[in-house]
Amino acid sequence: QVQLVESGGGMVQTGGSLRLSCAASGRTFNGYRMAWFRRAPGKDREFAAGINWSDGRTNYADSVKGRFTISRDNAKNTVYLQMNSLKPEDTAVYYCAADSPLIIGREYDFWGQGTQVTVSS
Repeated sequence: QVQLVESGGGMVQTGGSLRLSCAASGRTFNGYRMAWFRRAPGKDREFAAGINWSDGRTNYADSVKGRFTISRDNAKNTVYLQMNSLKPEDTAVYYCAADSPLIIGREYDFWGQGTQVTVSS
């Protein structure tokens, strides 16, 4: 069982920055896909950024590309989301997720509990 714990959320002014952290359990995450999703009030959860643990390849939603950067620290089993130039529309609960290659039939098998990000205008 993989466990994910997010931290780093808070309130920031428009144009400011925050860094979210996702601490993941396990000895190795080779083969895993890690991602950040977000859910704004009254909206469905949406994909924000993803990273392959093994090779570090990343992809981003158009809404955050150029402003957000996802990365991982292999030694700490931690995934980060650096968020710059924040906008009010970035306000959401942000979730860390992990897609295991060992579980067939679904994506993003493990989820964190979420951390609130609020961007004031």
